[in-house]
Amino acid sequence: MTRPVAVVTMAYGSPASPEEIVDYYTDIRRGRPPTPEQLADLVRRYDAIGGVSPLRQRTEAQAAALQEALDTLAADTYDVILGYKHTSPRVADATARAAADHRAVVGLVLAPHYSALSVGTYLAELRSAVPDGFPVGEITSWATEPAFVEAIAADLRIRLAAMPPGTQVVFTAHSLPQRIEAMGDPYPAEVRATAVAVSDRLGLEPAQWSTAWQSAGRTPEPWLGPDLLEVIDDLAGRGVPGVLVSAVGFTSDHLEVLYDLDIEAAGRARAAGIAFDRGACINADPSVMAALAQRIVEATP
Repeated sequence: MTRPVAVVTMAYGSPASPEEIVDYYTDIRRGRPPTPEQLADLVRRYDAIGGVSPLRQRTEAQAAALQEALDTLAADTYDVILGYKHTSPRVADATARAAADHRAVVGLVLAPHYSALSVGTYLAELRSAVPDGFPVGEITSWATEPAFVEAIAADLRIRLAAMPPGTQVVFTAHSLPQRIEAMGDPYPAEVRATAVAVSDRLGLEPAQWSTAWQSAGRTPEPWLGPDLLEVIDDLAGRGVPGVLVSAVGFTSDHLEVLYDLDIEAAGRARAAGIAFDRGACINADPSVMAALAQRIVEATP
């Protein structure tokens, strides 16, 4: 039985097998195939984490947890439908099918911080895929959602206790082109708002934490900084004994976490002679999914 409201849950997407990597990378590059060197580098990073990213499985688990939470809040009302930016099913296709079978759609991006270049593009695709006048609700940001903040803080509290005294907590998110600052884009402020909320929950002093950016794109234009690897070098140079990274910009384990942090950043810290740990992503944390389900109910048109 089709339920009245579709929740189009949107995520970046990832290749499901090594054979899909070329098409996926080409799509990310807006139809321009990668050079052999670029492809080899991406395959090398995937190989380092097991061959492919677990992002798709993590996203499906998040959608299942969200469906369960919505069924508890409002039985027989919501259908959670996945749409991906760079793999099938695409956001536009999933939304069009959802609109055809439901009386309303609510859009949720599995990223907590709004930027016109990220979350904004997903929501624009969603809006363009429904008929004029069709009821659409949107969740644009959940950067300081209390359940999200508490889940991050609870994990960091345990990890920080096991780190050397004087360890610095560094909150990271995916870098974006620096031009967003001239646009007045809220993304940097949203990431900082999460960092402030978590730090307050942990009782950290301003000198005990900072923010950094990671996983910048390999394009000629400048990207937001400072880069996490540079921050690790700076902390080591100042005699800080350890760094605890919290990737608050990412909601699930995938390439930018399992490789960029667990391998690359950890290796940088090890080479610099300082302790390193990385906080857990929320993945399908039931408390966070329940809070997002409540947001969906409130956003339903």
